[in-house]
Amino acid sequence: MQQLIHGLKYKGYENISPFLGGWLGGELKTLEHYQTIDAVIPVPLHKNKLRTRGYNQIEGFGKQIALALNAEYLNDTVLKVTNTASKTNKKRFARWNQTEELFMLQNAEFIENKHLLLVDDIITTGATLEACINVLNQAKNVRISIACMAIA
Repeated sequence: MQQLIHGLKYKGYENISPFLGGWLGGELKTLEHYQTIDAVIPVPLHKNKLRTRGYNQIEGFGKQIALALNAEYLNDTVLKVTNTASKTNKKRFARWNQTEELFMLQNAEFIENKHLLLVDDIITTGATLEACINVLNQAKNVRISIACMAIA
């Protein structure tokens, strides 16, 4: 899995993302908890990172899961407003300190009263997901579940 994620993020193997999303989406749709998902929201990339990489490595993953769950795919709800360096070489504590005020909620009215599935590529400490969840919780009456490609 480490090699797949590395290829996806750093070698341009963009096709890994929808493959993993299709597989996981097929699994999730059989679980009662995930049958109530209204929208899939990806952890966003900063626009500079998106420009450098050329694609969001989570997009295909999230879109395929949304398709399997018959849910909306909303990539404009959470925005990354602070550009940060890669956290791959940072220790766990340093990762947590880097997540404050990274994200912003946009179009909150579109997610009110909905069950959301927040998707990311890899969970290391959970700091990024927690920061996104804190932002999503600014909307009224949201329920949030998570899915990722891997856990480190």
